[in-house]
Amino acid sequence: MMNETRLRWLLLVALGAAAALGQAPFDVSFVMVVAMAIAVRLGSFAVTPRAAAACGFAFGFGYFAVALHWIVSPFLVDVARHGWMAPFAVVMMATGGATFWSIAFWGARRLSRGIWALVPCCTAVELARAYIFTGFPWASPAQAMVDKLPGQALAWVGPHGLNLMIFAAAVLMASLVAKPWRLRFVALVPLGMVMLEPSMANRVENTGTVLRLIQPNAPQHEKWDPDKIGIFYKRQLLFTAAEPDAQLGAPDLIIWPETAIPWGLHGSEVILEEISAAAKGVPVILGAQRNEDQRHFNALAVLGPLGEITQIYDKYHLVPFGEYVPFGDFLARFGIYGMAPQHGAGFSKGAGPQLLDLGPLGRALPLICYEAVFAQDVNAAPARPDFIIHATNDAWFGTHAGPQQHLAQARMRAIEQGLPVARAANTGISAIIDPHGRVLDSLGLGQAGYVDAALPQALAPTLYSKTGDVPLTLLVVALLCFAVMRRVTRQRRLSE
Repeated sequence: MMNETRLRWLLLVALGAAAALGQAPFDVSFVMVVAMAIAVRLGSFAVTPRAAAACGFAFGFGYFAVALHWIVSPFLVDVARHGWMAPFAVVMMATGGATFWSIAFWGARRLSRGIWALVPCCTAVELARAYIFTGFPWASPAQAMVDKLPGQALAWVGPHGLNLMIFAAAVLMASLVAKPWRLRFVALVPLGMVMLEPSMANRVENTGTVLRLIQPNAPQHEKWDPDKIGIFYKRQLLFTAAEPDAQLGAPDLIIWPETAIPWGLHGSEVILEEISAAAKGVPVILGAQRNEDQRHFNALAVLGPLGEITQIYDKYHLVPFGEYVPFGDFLARFGIYGMAPQHGAGFSKGAGPQLLDLGPLGRALPLICYEAVFAQDVNAAPARPDFIIHATNDAWFGTHAGPQQHLAQARMRAIEQGLPVARAANTGISAIIDPHGRVLDSLGLGQAGYVDAALPQALAPTLYSKTGDVPLTLLVVALLCFAVMRRVTRQRRLSE
């Protein structure tokens, strides 16, 4: 017969899987909070820090295994070469995320016999997950709130402040289980909040700028196929040259997605002239690879009316093991390279965040694919932009959860900064997002086409855009110090 401890671990894995249903495409955030509350309650029965760590690991493993199940998609693009890695990728990603949550449960039990220490401990490990080893904050609890009223708190406290609020709600619900009925109703307050959607009454005015987002829908396994390259390229030219919307008028800026053309940026002057001709002189921003001094860059280029390159932005927050391999020079000796580069070697980092000066259209902060995952990268912009451009190739992420979760993160960046986002995605979801994180117009997954839409006005700078993660970090440190002081005081009293 299975003993009680193993049964609890299995139940915690199942609860973690249920909590992951808060993430896109499921979007049932109240289930996430309830599952967290039950997991906290079960974890409170752990007598030792080691037992608490096991509970945190079990819950985290179930959560990340389901939330990040899409991670198999990049390995299935070239099944013959990389397919064998797919199951290992899911297990490794789930194990990595679960390890962070294991540390949180372990630390909370070390600091306190109660469960309140879980709030700063869980917030601290999610903060660490966003920064260390280049960071990977994907599938944070805050991400599940982008469609709900609490998600608007991102403008004030950022993703980690919202994480703290979610963990506090789960702990509150867990702590009231044994209380009188009148107190248990208090737990319904946070649960009710996560079920509310933000008001649509606060509409945002348009700037008058019309953007055209190009979505060629080139599946990753066909994107570099010599027989298909011409089809996808001509498709983008056709969309670029399409007649303007009768109500909106001609676009003022046309945006192609990440690596929109298969040729290197330099040496493709004829191609770039053809693109600008199709745009009828309208500026075009497109993604392409470029080489410089035997280094490869994942870049965005701004094309002038004659196809001349007026500005270049190089992606600087690269995907580990995708665009580069840590210790790559050493591992290259054994034939281990990143998955994305076309020439074997990994990409080089760009200089860092920069703004594109688009003249009368304002200044835009470019983000290439993975860079939209990091709130701190957007906050690191050298000045406040007028809007954000997110060019991405989500074909790597499959056709289900991955692209939808990536869109959710772009929406988080909009709320945090109070800025509109123009998102051009190869296979979808291309979208115009307003400063409240609402999708105003979009083109769905697996569709080829384009979106013409007016660019919303930016809001006033948000509190989070001014402060970043510093206040939340200081608060977490203060709460942890308070918990340590209480533990020392308790032990001193016991010794006396």
